[in-house]
Amino acid sequence: MQTTCVGLPLIEIRRIRAVIPMSGQHGKTPDCGYDLVVDIRQIEQELATAGAQGLLTNSSMARLAYNGLDGRPRVIPIGFFWTGTEIVLSTAASSPKVTALSARPDVALSIDSGDRPDTAKALSVRGTARMKIVNGVTDEYIAGAKKFLDAEEAAKFEQQVRSMYDRMARIAIQPRWVRFYDFGAGRLPKFLSDLAERT
Repeated sequence: MQTTCVGLPLIEIRRIRAVIPMSGQHGKTPDCGYDLVVDIRQIEQELATAGAQGLLTNSSMARLAYNGLDGRPRVIPIGFFWTGTEIVLSTAASSPKVTALSARPDVALSIDSGDRPDTAKALSVRGTARMKIVNGVTDEYIAGAKKFLDAEEAAKFEQQVRSMYDRMARIAIQPRWVRFYDFGAGRLPKFLSDLAERT
């Protein structure tokens, strides 16, 4: 089995299992500082579902959970753009979360819709945030807005944000764990499925 550190190309990752980081001398697990090797096939299967793709392409907001510099958890709503391989968030370079994510890049993210049990859907993602400061505005920030604005509105929006931001932080989240839930269709977290089977 070929393994790799989380954050390197996911194509090298084969399956999930709990591991104790080792030196890699025995050809098993590299010393990454992580305790999981990710299942790329399961991630691809979860992301490929029609429901997950619908949330990724049609939703404007996600909820990002991360740890602040004080070590305490935060959760914030934030716009996002799905590139097909990464979830990209964009924010001002001066945002406090940029400093926090630079120090503690492990994050969780939820994209959801529906406010009734029969319509509720959710995509849960865990991953590592990779940060890059860019001059001006990120391409993904503009692309995300264009999904929901007509041509005239999008042009005005782009003009406004380009006059506002000198620099932005591009925060790319590479999934290392993904689950798609469709509660109305019975696609539930395992503990709920187990409870349902017993009743």
